[in-house]
Amino acid sequence: MLTPSRLTLARTRRGLTAAELARKAGVQARAIGEYERGVRRPKAATVELLAGALGFPGTFLLAPEPPRPQSALREAPPTAQATAAAQLAIEFNGWLERLFVLPQPDLPRPRTSPDGTRECWRLDHGPAPNMVQLLEAHGVRVFSLPVDCGAQEAFSCWHNGTPYVFLTPAASPEQARFDAAVQLAVLLGHDAPQEFADEFLMPRQRLRGTDHRHWHVARERFIKRANVLSLAHGGMTRRETSKLLTKVFRVLRENGTTPLHVAKELNLGLEELNGLVFGLVLTALPGGGEPGPRGRARLTLVH
Repeated sequence: MLTPSRLTLARTRRGLTAAELARKAGVQARAIGEYERGVRRPKAATVELLAGALGFPGTFLLAPEPPRPQSALREAPPTAQATAAAQLAIEFNGWLERLFVLPQPDLPRPRTSPDGTRECWRLDHGPAPNMVQLLEAHGVRVFSLPVDCGAQEAFSCWHNGTPYVFLTPAASPEQARFDAAVQLAVLLGHDAPQEFADEFLMPRQRLRGTDHRHWHVARERFIKRANVLSLAHGGMTRRETSKLLTKVFRVLRENGTTPLHVAKELNLGLEELNGLVFGLVLTALPGGGEPGPRGRARLTLVH
């Protein structure tokens, strides 16, 4: 039986209006609204037509209610398409938590200062480590927004007590690192998250005698921060990657579970799963294979 909210989720994920979906699926325009409101149930053949038009497996539309982010933490809320992608990532995380013991949220108290956050997490005054891995080690789930959401800025949200950060695939390595620090500030409830990120990534008292390459930030941002006129060129050569997701897929592969199997478990296509980890693992996820996972593994992240 069709789950109405699943149809809405799939449609918004594809950025389609009800009328556009109706045309693609070859059904009456008013039928889409009726299906999504649950006032009319489509036949099995119609469900398959809808799934084909949306590019989702038919089982996706029949699955239970999807998770809903409890709070979007941006001044400008994310687009419906980006929010739909976030829902898929939260569902993926729920699947992972049934198989792995993942790091629990360990954020400082709300509005903790940049220095206080560094002290809480036992960081020195040098460059912050890989920001994706730092957030993951403290229980923040970090995902990518798919490429078709490239115009969406990074954002964060909470779901069932777990914080999530979603990074844009179009960002440069330095921008993605800064975005991660900004979203840490947002999760901590700061009113000026960019100022927090500047201080967290480049502590004021340690700037003298260094350049932007030392802090792994954009040259322009370092110039603005340090108020200097001439610095060496260069910068980060690649995006910061995820240790958690890399370990997850390695353990799954060692247990005979391929990314294609994971996608099927989530009622997704492999391309959709790839979009959620784009740039966070070094290569696209290969498919193939059918065996399922065995047991429950514990992931320990060291930063």
